[in-house]
Amino acid sequence: MPLTMRAIPVLSDNYAWLLRDESTGITAVVDPGEAAPIERTLEQEGSGLDFILLTHHHHDHIGGTETLRTRYHAAVAGPAAEQHRMPHLDLPLNDNDRVKLGQSTGRVIAMPGHTLGHISYYFDQPPALFCGDTLFSLGCGRLFEGTAQQMFASLARLRDLPDQTLVCCGHEYTLSNSLFATHVDPENPALRTRAEEVRALRDKGLPTVPSTLGLERATNPFLRAANADVLATLRKQKDVF
Repeated sequence: MPLTMRAIPVLSDNYAWLLRDESTGITAVVDPGEAAPIERTLEQEGSGLDFILLTHHHHDHIGGTETLRTRYHAAVAGPAAEQHRMPHLDLPLNDNDRVKLGQSTGRVIAMPGHTLGHISYYFDQPPALFCGDTLFSLGCGRLFEGTAQQMFASLARLRDLPDQTLVCCGHEYTLSNSLFATHVDPENPALRTRAEEVRALRDKGLPTVPSTLGLERATNPFLRAANADVLATLRKQKDVF
């Protein structure tokens, strides 16, 4: 049976992602910025928590970790390169390591740019990418620590993933991202359609994620950037847009 996932809104505009391996009931949460919404969801579902998967050290992605670890005795996994700035990691992870949730296995993809040690988790049944603040729907993360060259190389690592891959990012930024994307790529019909869809979803208070990697390849200006210099220019423009 496949891995199931759901987005849990936390803080002002973050998403944590609750994952469950349906064959075993093993449950994990990705990037719990605060604990209470995760606890409420687990209580409603009558579930425990086995793993906490962290993508990077920023507080809005790790803030609920210790509370959840203490309550559920969950093992904490995250980037080995950032463990000196994170809660204690039971499983320090490096590029191409594997994370096993019951019968579901995720591959670690190192994706520096937003932070130097940022990682993503890719599961293939169904294909899903938990990418924290590296790739957003219609956008990418700010370059707080890394360079445009690093971000371009990180996004390039997604080329071999299938179009149907679910893009499970860390924030509800799609509406604001759509304004910039249509500003720099106004003649893209797929982007215009996506921007209209995003506005309709947000008008109803609904999430715009997950999107798919195929949709992002057709609409996301950062993923479509031809080279690192183009990405750098786009990122500088977005930062002041």
